[in-house]
Amino acid sequence: MSSTVELVKVSKSYPLWHHLGSGLKSLLLHPGQLKALIRQHQHTALENVSFRIRRGESVALIGRNGAGKSTLLGLVAGVLSPTTGEVKVCGRVASMLELGAGFHPELTGRENIALNATLLGLRWEEVKRAMPAIIDFAELGRFIDEPVRVYSSGMLARLGFAVMTQISPDILLVDEVLAVGDAAFRQRCYEVLKRFRAQGVTLLFVSHNPKDIQQFCDRVLWFENHQMIADGSPNDILPLYQDAMQQEASKK
Repeated sequence: MSSTVELVKVSKSYPLWHHLGSGLKSLLLHPGQLKALIRQHQHTALENVSFRIRRGESVALIGRNGAGKSTLLGLVAGVLSPTTGEVKVCGRVASMLELGAGFHPELTGRENIALNATLLGLRWEEVKRAMPAIIDFAELGRFIDEPVRVYSSGMLARLGFAVMTQISPDILLVDEVLAVGDAAFRQRCYEVLKRFRAQGVTLLFVSHNPKDIQQFCDRVLWFENHQMIADGSPNDILPLYQDAMQQEASKK
C-alpha cells in the first residue's frame, strides 16, 4: 500500500516573543540582533520526527501533554508549516483538532454546519442534502438555531463530529474529541470511526484512553520531549507507556 502521510526529519519551533525586550526601535535599527534573539529564544514543539503512515492505517499518537502530538496533527492538516523538514500528505484531509475550531461564535449551529461543510469541500447542493442527517446526528434540539457561543464543549463536539459523518475524507485527524460527551454519543462516534476504517480511511488519533486505542488503532507512535521515541503495535507500546506514566506518578 502507498503512504498517505510521511514526515521527513520534521521540526517545528515557535519564537518566544516575550524575550524580545530590547525595545522595538533598537530591534528595527539592528535586524541582526532581532534574528539572534529569535534563534536564542524559541520553543521547540517537535524535533527531527520521521515516519510513514500507509493508506488505511489507524495510528494513535500518545504522550504526555505538551509532547507535540497536536502540533503534529496541525502539520498534517496543513494549518502549520514545519520549521525544517518535509511533510508529505496524499489525499483529502478532514480534521477535528480543537473543539469549536472553525466555528463562528455568532453564527447558529445550522449556519456553522453550512460553513464547516463548505470548508471541508462539499458543494452547496451537497450541504443542503446532508443538512438533515447532520442535524439529526448532533441531537442539539432547539440549540441548532442558537449561536454557538452559548454551546458547551460537549455540544461543540456533537456539532463538529456530526459534520464529519457526511464527508468522505482520505485522512481523518481526531484530537481528543471523544473525551467529551455522554456515553451514548461516544458510542455513535465509535460507529462512525468503524465505518471510516471499513472504507479504508487513514486515521490519526490522539487519545489518552487505552481502550479507544486498542479498539481503533493498528499502530502507536509515542512522543516524549517533542521527539518520537517508539513506534509499534498497541500491545507492544501501551504497556511501556503506562509503566512510564505510573513510575512518574509515583515520584511525585
